[in-house]
Amino acid sequence: MINNNSATDPSSQAVHRRAEELDALDAILPFDRRDQLAALLTDDDVATLKHLAGEGMSENTLRALASDLGYLEGWCRLATGSPLPWPAPEALLLKFVAHHLWDPVKRSEDPSHGMPADVEAGLRLERLLKANGPHAPGTVRRRLTSWSILTRWRGLTGAFGAPALRSALKLAVKASNRPRQRKSRKAVTSDVLAKLLAVCASERLVDRRDRALLLTAFASGGRRRSEVAGLRVEDLVDEEPVRADPNDKNSPPLPCLSIQLGRTKTTTIDDDAHVLLIGRPVTALKLWLANAGIKDGPVFRRIDQWGNVDRRALTPQSVNLVLKARAKQAGLDPALFSAHGPRSGYLTEAANRGVSLPEAMQQSLHKSVTQAASYYNNAERKNGRAARLIV
Repeated sequence: MINNNSATDPSSQAVHRRAEELDALDAILPFDRRDQLAALLTDDDVATLKHLAGEGMSENTLRALASDLGYLEGWCRLATGSPLPWPAPEALLLKFVAHHLWDPVKRSEDPSHGMPADVEAGLRLERLLKANGPHAPGTVRRRLTSWSILTRWRGLTGAFGAPALRSALKLAVKASNRPRQRKSRKAVTSDVLAKLLAVCASERLVDRRDRALLLTAFASGGRRRSEVAGLRVEDLVDEEPVRADPNDKNSPPLPCLSIQLGRTKTTTIDDDAHVLLIGRPVTALKLWLANAGIKDGPVFRRIDQWGNVDRRALTPQSVNLVLKARAKQAGLDPALFSAHGPRSGYLTEAANRGVSLPEAMQQSLHKSVTQAASYYNNAERKNGRAARLIV
């Protein structure tokens, strides 16, 4: 953190300068972490992030790289007493694995196994470490990947493909024996969505925003929280109304619009990815935009305690907090739900309603048939006869 009482201290001045340089990335890096990152990162780190932003790297990727880089710098200083070296020697990579993936049974017998207590305490003090026990293997792999990417962008070659590292990672994952966790322990299916919508049914501006957000996130195929947060008015395209029943020309017309997603986690900008919104979600979305006076820029924005709409978009984390807050108001356990819930809930609901997997994937934009099919397999097993031989 920045010490305002030592403005003449060279190290304090360097941190302040880096904080000002990070202002250029205000739209990408969360403002509340700017000062923390400025204290953790080096001048070269900040220069690398600014270069990556200038090269057109996606905001989500850059945000993840900045967060991982801040953690790596903080961990390295506490674990070795020195800044993160470039390129990192193989021994440091192995130390990182040993500190984050360890055997809980071995730790109970040997307190020195795993991350040293002083390193753990330091990371918690700097609000860099929240997890108890060994890290999730996916988190460790992601940070190693970020480390490797940043190394290559500096024109250097690291030891990330070393056989010793691959072997250590494989053995450490096995030893940690950590069960795989779902991104959202419970899916937001239509029955859950109805409960969430019921607690934001008033005409208050914040209720209209959250109602539009929840309906849009679910009905557009279960959009990721980063996609919801990044949605802009310019991405919305009005389409001709469609019939409620495509096979009945006398059925009532429903409003329709398309959402141009551009580059997502599973698509590229060349894919021209888009999904459709039809009916009630369109009405709720347009009502929110009209009442909030939003004609361009971010669709879902912050609202202060006096009901003023900010020009800044909600962050992905804010989207997650909105869903959890509404779950709590609806009498549900917020710990069971996250912003990934509408994504898993959309495919689960599609399976329960007999929508074909290819048709559902056109809306969800899943590229992995295996992953998408897992929701269908679960639905079929619950609705099938195999588990009902004795009831």
